[in-house]
Amino acid sequence: MRLTDYKALTFDCYGTLIDWESGMVEALSGLTARVPGLTRNRVLEAHARHESAQQRQTPTKRYVELLPIVYKRLAEEWGVTASTDECEAYGRSVRDWPAFADTAGALQYLKKYYKLIILSNVDNNTFSYSNAKLQVDFDAIYTAEDIGSYKPDDRNFEYMLSHVGALGLEAGDILHTAESLFHDHVPANRHGLASCWIYRRFQDEGYGATMNPGEMPKVDFRFTSMAELAKAHQEALRAA
Repeated sequence: MRLTDYKALTFDCYGTLIDWESGMVEALSGLTARVPGLTRNRVLEAHARHESAQQRQTPTKRYVELLPIVYKRLAEEWGVTASTDECEAYGRSVRDWPAFADTAGALQYLKKYYKLIILSNVDNNTFSYSNAKLQVDFDAIYTAEDIGSYKPDDRNFEYMLSHVGALGLEAGDILHTAESLFHDHVPANRHGLASCWIYRRFQDEGYGATMNPGEMPKVDFRFTSMAELAKAHQEALRAA
């Protein structure tokens, strides 16, 4: 199995291409400053719990409308008050979350060799702001808003697989590329997709803003950054 065996890379966006954890922590700073003793990982783990629960309960709610509920639940858990304006501002903050420094360059390189596809737990308008930071034209963008559910729901992968045929692709042509084991690699395994783990949190403990996936899923490739993936692809071409 080689990186050059695939025709398309399907990407999770937030956590893989966009540094959502830094974006979350910054956008939550006004709230967390009122709560003594919180560590970065405690904040992220609490966010993961509330976000995952809300996504299961209201799968058709747009991400920009779901995050204000997460903010409210965090405030309640930490015993502080949060105004409606604060909650709604947090929902809009995703548009300001930064791309990882290596993302745009790696995507521009990979675009020369693969079709690039987004499969993301986001709404379309919010993704448009993130897309501007990624600096590449994706061949297809499939969002939770389009699908009516959030990963790791099987419907998201079924939707993607039912649509990629229009791009001349089959499941075996795809390398699903993501950071989150919970949202992406576990369901990718269920659907028989090859997977590439961009292990952004390799220097940290726990799962951060994603839930514990339980049993470790199978991954076919593992890199700590998008730049490392691009470099490995260059090496694979030279070895061919």
